[in-house]
Amino acid sequence: MEVLCGKHSTQLDGATLRRRIAEYSTCLIDLGTGDGRFVRHLATQRPAIFVIGVDACREQLRASSRSAPPNALFLIANALALPAELEGLATHLTINFPWGSLLAGLLAEGSLLPVQLFALMQPGAQLELRLNGGALAEQGWSLEAGAVRVRQRMHAAGFDLRAPDILDAQALHAYPTTWAKRLAFGRDPRAVALSGARLDTLSGKRPDERQKVALVSN
Repeated sequence: MEVLCGKHSTQLDGATLRRRIAEYSTCLIDLGTGDGRFVRHLATQRPAIFVIGVDACREQLRASSRSAPPNALFLIANALALPAELEGLATHLTINFPWGSLLAGLLAEGSLLPVQLFALMQPGAQLELRLNGGALAEQGWSLEAGAVRVRQRMHAAGFDLRAPDILDAQALHAYPTTWAKRLAFGRDPRAVALSGARLDTLSGKRPDERQKVALVSN
């Protein structure tokens, strides 16, 4: 796996990564992390958790990766072809305002992305998805229909997601990502949040509600 730190990158194997995160009870993976602002913010605010940001574009990650705290890591990888070393690591997974191929992977019939996300996560791991109206419109979906579609596809892959929560401009402005801020002040500040958990297929049970912890409020 390629780890980015400013203008430099190094290779990291799965065993080394697991040793690095072993002291943390929570490992959050943020897919399509963009400029890394969300990962850096969360790692700084919550030093007891380990946060991994994944994105294919290294240019926009240089600043955040250069100043990342010790409990944060930035990996260069395609979210549709994730390194096998990440499988089973995530106790939390976030996808914030995806667009392009990442969003298409959540929507398209036959896409393997939901199954790959399932493999990335531990049983009972928490999932948070945030979708914006403009990106869904580019894929030919309304905000409401797109949210229903993603929820259905994730359910079929083994996730239990609650009904979508509407995010207004105020909620978007408070959310610590660069894109959320742009949406809040843009012409189309429409977005929804889908949250829930990966089911435990071994027991067939839904995750214990008492174990659910929201790391970031909407």
